[in-house]
Amino acid sequence: MSYIRKREEELTCYQEAAPLRPETDFGNDFVCVYGIDPGMPERVKKFRERGYVVHLMNGIAWGGFQDYMSGQWDGREHYDEMQRSRDGSVTGGDIHSTGYMVPTISFTDYLIEKLKVAVDAGVEAIHVEEPEFLNAGGYSEAFKREYKLFYHEDWIPPHESVDAHYRAARLKAWLYRRAIERVSQSLREYALVKYGRVLRFYVPTHSLLNYSQWKVMSPEGTMTDIPSLDGYKAQVWMGTSREANVFHGVYKERTFETAFLEYGVMQELVRGTGRTMWFDNDPIEDRPDYTWDNYRYNYIQTLMGSLLQPKINRFQICPWPHRIFSGEAKYPKDQPDAAPIPESYRTFLMNVFQMLGTFGTEDYEYLHKVPDIGIFLSDTAMFQRNFPDDVLAKKDSYARVGKIELLASENYIPGREKEIASGDRLSFLESVAFPLFYGLALPLLKGGYPVRPVQLENITRYPSYLDDYKLLVLSYEFMKPQSADINVALANYVRDGGILVYVGDGADPFHNIRAWWNTGKKSDPSPLEHLLRLLGISENAPDGEYKCGDGKFVLLRRCPADLCVNTVEANRYAAAVGELIGVAPDTNYISLRRGEYIISAVMDECESKAPLIHRGLFADMLDNDFTVCTQKTVSPGEYAVLAELERIPGDTAVIGTSVRINELSVNENGFSVIGCGADCDARMRLRLPTEPKLVTCEITEAEGDGVAKSVNIDFVWDDLSGTVLLKFRNRAGTTRIFGSF
Repeated sequence: MSYIRKREEELTCYQEAAPLRPETDFGNDFVCVYGIDPGMPERVKKFRERGYVVHLMNGIAWGGFQDYMSGQWDGREHYDEMQRSRDGSVTGGDIHSTGYMVPTISFTDYLIEKLKVAVDAGVEAIHVEEPEFLNAGGYSEAFKREYKLFYHEDWIPPHESVDAHYRAARLKAWLYRRAIERVSQSLREYALVKYGRVLRFYVPTHSLLNYSQWKVMSPEGTMTDIPSLDGYKAQVWMGTSREANVFHGVYKERTFETAFLEYGVMQELVRGTGRTMWFDNDPIEDRPDYTWDNYRYNYIQTLMGSLLQPKINRFQICPWPHRIFSGEAKYPKDQPDAAPIPESYRTFLMNVFQMLGTFGTEDYEYLHKVPDIGIFLSDTAMFQRNFPDDVLAKKDSYARVGKIELLASENYIPGREKEIASGDRLSFLESVAFPLFYGLALPLLKGGYPVRPVQLENITRYPSYLDDYKLLVLSYEFMKPQSADINVALANYVRDGGILVYVGDGADPFHNIRAWWNTGKKSDPSPLEHLLRLLGISENAPDGEYKCGDGKFVLLRRCPADLCVNTVEANRYAAAVGELIGVAPDTNYISLRRGEYIISAVMDECESKAPLIHRGLFADMLDNDFTVCTQKTVSPGEYAVLAELERIPGDTAVIGTSVRINELSVNENGFSVIGCGADCDARMRLRLPTEPKLVTCEITEAEGDGVAKSVNIDFVWDDLSGTVLLKFRNRAGTTRIFGSF
């Protein structure tokens, strides 16, 4: 735990298109100034003057590209480069506004020229966000041209066959990989040649799990192979994580569980690469029709999902803070009771924003000892999320799905209930509930296993990538191995002592795409048969456990989606995994000691209904006053972040604060604090060698007359912890607190 640090560490940030305001002057490390409009250089200047490190952020798939589309940029109209759906309509927008683009060579050249102005403005790094090609797209003239150039054959409509759909999807992702590589390489060269400066380059992106759910094509794992890329920002927030899924036959939001898995796969994206990752957290979301209480409830769940990934300690504290903290930001929008952010939530967020800069990545342990378990997830999961016409024409030949209960929620989206509960199997398999993955993940996570999605392609990139995992779960029913080398690496993992559990019934129509397992002299019905031969197991082997070298291979010939609906089968699957690792799936919590913190999430819908009880001397970091306690009870559906006070060294320390602290000094006469932060009802808990007799505060406002003004300050001493709680109204500027002993 270290609240005092240099901004150059770049642990916390936010993105913002608006100018710096007192209510958003949080004192975080850096700001991603958004957009390349004419006012951008002045915004960069103002943030830098306030001490922030400044990056630039802009969309790479959508945005203000009208000058390009209209021909103003190069004299040629580019409307044919907008992503179009089967009926010819523009996907994701309007032809005269910001629809999603096909990233042609011409478009990337345009982006390079437009982004040079940010390099000229002196930003430290550039972020190009959301390289997204929508599943519905693939019908524009530009895409048809790219298809011919890439595959050396004429374009085939994606809706005609599984092969056509898969090939189009693969190309969509590749086009954005090419765009990122060209833009990043060109701008880095420009910065180095013109200014002698090494420009860093990042990609803010949704998780592979969310893109697979939402049917969006993006490079994701293949970006690892771009040498000019320095890292990513994981755009995971309640808007992605509250997407409902099915567990034990119930379709509902499971924000924490989904967030945990989303952040988990983003942690895996950079594991072993040395690249940087920031985890996004958004105190609200894109939909403005929720209450503040709903936002807070779901924010805490996403926050917990991110904090429980111990290898990432960099955070985007919020995107678009003006839509949260400005006086105009009132929710639920357009409702009579719409109101600005409650002051208690504002204080809570300011506390969390400062806390997010205090986590390490090395000192951690899960309090419930479970061997590392992973579930493979491949970029190819994005490529087969919709069935083409020839498959849908045979849907009556597929078995029906079991009964699914729809649990009402504020996130209800009309129309989705039909594909979830209709009983139609193909509709269920391709639904946004993504049951083929969640059928594998939720029974294990709900059993108390901190399971992580594992990037399938990385096993051939990094020789020791799987060394930490005792057990891995695999299915080729919703994704495909892009080369036979992946199966070779998996077979080696098993023979070297690993446990591989394969779940699949072989019914996925996408097994019939043109691929390495069924072309030339190969004639396997799916990539599973190739893997079985490598392991020395009969291709027609029944369900069972097979000894292979020093490891085990377990075969479960059933559709993973059925585990979402069939409770008996889901419990058998989880129990089988428990027997293999020697730890039963009978725990309802994920709890992590991370440095001086204990982070705990207790889930509902689990076999165990017991609360988790922590005993010790703690400061409750999710309480606005950082209340000191000796026992914390966390019931199902509740969460906790506790600072273990006995693990925090020294007789002087910052325990929690709403404002950034740049300096804390103590002598025999008293103490002083110098800091900065946004307008809020601030809290600060400090450990001091003795109880203060008097505490005063002066604030010099950033947009004031330069004269320090006295601020009333209340303080309460706690004998048990040797800490003092300070309460005062902070203003953006420089905050100075003085206390006498």
